[in-house]
Amino acid sequence: MFTGLIQYRGTVIGHDVAPQGGLRLAARCEGVAREDPQPKDSIAVDGVCLTATSVDSDSITFDVIPETIACSTVGERRIGDSVNLEYALRLGERMGGHFVYGHVDAAATVLKVIAEGQGARIRVEMPNFLAAMIVPKGFVAVDGVSLTVADAGEEWFEVALIPETLARTTLGSRPPGSRVNLEVDPLARYARGIGR
Repeated sequence: MFTGLIQYRGTVIGHDVAPQGGLRLAARCEGVAREDPQPKDSIAVDGVCLTATSVDSDSITFDVIPETIACSTVGERRIGDSVNLEYALRLGERMGGHFVYGHVDAAATVLKVIAEGQGARIRVEMPNFLAAMIVPKGFVAVDGVSLTVADAGEEWFEVALIPETLARTTLGSRPPGSRVNLEVDPLARYARGIGR
């Protein structure tokens, strides 16, 4: 379980495609000394819940299966790319964002980035099967970042980003045409009774 409040970043340092279609991804990660991750721990990488298979100093390795590659952008990340990181929520910690499972529903394209006040507004394509669950003032996780939906149309939705979010996460460097991971608010999913 995660909150969608991104405190750390990582840099991809390994991207080895497995012959069976999976991927071994390695990242140099901020926060290792403080969070003390262990092999088997869940860590969200751009909003995708991955299991650490090894931890060596500040480098963490993950095995990514074909299902995860098919529904997320993890397979598109290359050496040198920056990623959002969130270590799993611990019992008793403050819950500040919204419930994020790291079970990405879809990858979608950034359609437009517009400067707005001190921040920015990002328009993202709306996957058809998620439209009933992405509504104005509802929650959505974009690349693992807990955000409030500012507006929504039939084929798109928008989120407004404050300067802190632009500075702390990778969303400030996602131009039009790039793809991001989406996870709808789990409460909306259960209320609507909709799955893929």
